[in-house]
Amino acid sequence: MALEEFTSAPENPFVPKFQAFFETQCKKQIERLVAKYPEKRSIYIDFAELEHYDYELADELLVNPDYVMDAAKEAIQNIDVPALELDEFKPHIRFFNLPPERRPILRDISASHLEKMVSIEGVVGQTTDVLPKLRAATWECRRCGKTYRIFQKEHIPKQPVMCECRHRDFQLKAAESEFIDYQKIKIQEPLENLKGNEPVTTLDIYVSDDMVNMVSPGDKTRITGILRLKPPKEKDVVYGRYLEAVHIQETAKEFEHVEISKEEEEEIKKMAANEKIYEMLVESIAPNIYGHENVKEAISLQLFGGVRKVLPNASTIRGNVHVLLVGEPGLAKSQILQAVNRIAPKSIYIAGKTTTSAGISATAVKDEFGEGGWTLKAGALVLASGGICLVDELDKMDKEDRSALHESMEQETISVAKAGIVTRFKAETIILAASNPKYSRFDPYQNYLEQVDLPPTLISRFDLFFLIRDVLDRKKDEEIASHILKTHRIGEMSLQYKRGSSSISKEEIEKLQESISPTIWPELLKKYVAYARQNVFPVLSKEAIKAISDFYVDLRDSGKKAGSYAATHRQLEALVRLCEASARIRLSDVVEPKDAERGIRVFRSALEDLVVDKETGRIDIDMVVSGTSQSQVTNLRKVLGIIRGKAAELDMVPVEEVVEEAKAEGIDEEKTKEIIDRLLKEGDIYKPKYGFLKPTQKS
Repeated sequence: MALEEFTSAPENPFVPKFQAFFETQCKKQIERLVAKYPEKRSIYIDFAELEHYDYELADELLVNPDYVMDAAKEAIQNIDVPALELDEFKPHIRFFNLPPERRPILRDISASHLEKMVSIEGVVGQTTDVLPKLRAATWECRRCGKTYRIFQKEHIPKQPVMCECRHRDFQLKAAESEFIDYQKIKIQEPLENLKGNEPVTTLDIYVSDDMVNMVSPGDKTRITGILRLKPPKEKDVVYGRYLEAVHIQETAKEFEHVEISKEEEEEIKKMAANEKIYEMLVESIAPNIYGHENVKEAISLQLFGGVRKVLPNASTIRGNVHVLLVGEPGLAKSQILQAVNRIAPKSIYIAGKTTTSAGISATAVKDEFGEGGWTLKAGALVLASGGICLVDELDKMDKEDRSALHESMEQETISVAKAGIVTRFKAETIILAASNPKYSRFDPYQNYLEQVDLPPTLISRFDLFFLIRDVLDRKKDEEIASHILKTHRIGEMSLQYKRGSSSISKEEIEKLQESISPTIWPELLKKYVAYARQNVFPVLSKEAIKAISDFYVDLRDSGKKAGSYAATHRQLEALVRLCEASARIRLSDVVEPKDAERGIRVFRSALEDLVVDKETGRIDIDMVVSGTSQSQVTNLRKVLGIIRGKAAELDMVPVEEVVEEAKAEGIDEEKTKEIIDRLLKEGDIYKPKYGFLKPTQKS
């Protein structure tokens, strides 16, 4: 046998098949690409179209992708394109839309998928910088200077074994070699796919050339590629894995991943037309938890949300509704958050001390994944963009970590300026947070908001804040006890029934479970929320505008009479969002007066709970904006005025005289001493000696 016959590779039988496919099915796409080549360098082929043309060719592509794609690359060189005036035309051929059996979820990817073409969906958690990757290397012999050009397929550089001069020392001629852009991406399972306590599965994706920088941390994407083995560490038989990307689908818009069948759509429309839909939603949120109807109603409005607006100047107005639950321990705040976690189409649950600012927002990290360089890693708010972030024990979080929430809640972005990387992530994330009072229990004789250990700048960004108190009420306690004990009994009986107890019937179990079963089951409710947010964008009617405007102006007027601010523009926007959410629940394109009434009622119930000044009995939004009510500010100014007035006559002002004069102004002794302590802390006054006060220069 001649040496040439032995070494020459047989002709690839798929080349003529692909050539015929390109000439009959892709001629126009190729011509369009030629006109834009090399700025555009890829041809996109729908797998379904290829399968319809030649199912054997399509099947072979799935099981033997390297061989078949080499044939496709060779075939496209043989296409006669009249408009072609290029020295070289080597476009990438990118296949997408693989059949369902080739779309495994991340945790199901196994050794059986190695060297096969698959399509996976995930959320981008981390990306590297774009780096140059060696594609065709030119090696020069250090002894004789002879050069060799070798095409690189693996991730380990391949060089000549030996030069003609029998020397093995080569150096890379970078200027004469060919490089392409290269980037690594780490994706993780979509959060809504996780069940129970399942850990998140991740996978490294290698992308190159015109696919780099197509996605950012937090984006949801579908990637088609070939599963490869990653070289093991020294003397290890366990290999890593990565996906060599062939195609990256455009990032999916939020809620688009929730597939809704025609039957489910009809059922959703039927529910929305039900007059009792709002009650049904309340009954479907944490049905095992007794009471808290006002909180559950607010959460139902929060899930559906308002409409995000993009104004002509490119500025935006958020549509997401943020809710804060402030309550005493043991009143099921965490359980409510966990219940919402199971309902929301996309959600992340984080808690107190277990969370850092990097874990909440985003950060730059240096590790092996980034080839030793800096990479961007998305945090909870970025990963949950388009969904909901549930923040438990917000008061336990460090102040520096909590500050990461500010920008996300209002601007819906996360800005990062670390390790020389300056960028901004999208974080259109709903926030439902829970917090405890400073001393566990509320003091009913003090303003409740003063007993919350959160900065006013953060509290003011929440649209609604609910007070959850443990009130001693015999009748209510009996009802709660009955509900909890019934829940436990149902759980016990269900366990006995599963273990084969003959004393309990299936009918008996089902009858008992009705009392704690949701009216709308979580899976359907999840699709209901997704459908409404995808398809319904209500517009305010004139009647609704008048109702909202009248309420807001009346609220402002009530505060004006008392010299305080009962509402600000931020509260007006919150009202609009609540009314839009009410219309969305009905799948209505118009915000009607009844939606305005519901939004106003929920808004008022939240305000009256937490921002009512105990001294005046009026709603005072200053308590949220500045942390101090208007009546407190007035009293503080009175006491400071008394000290200043006496300091003009006396060298040092006795505390007793300040207390006596404050009494004449209607401020009791205890409050006066509290104000004096505050003025001392803020540096407006000081104590030259015990029992005496003096104003500072700044005051």
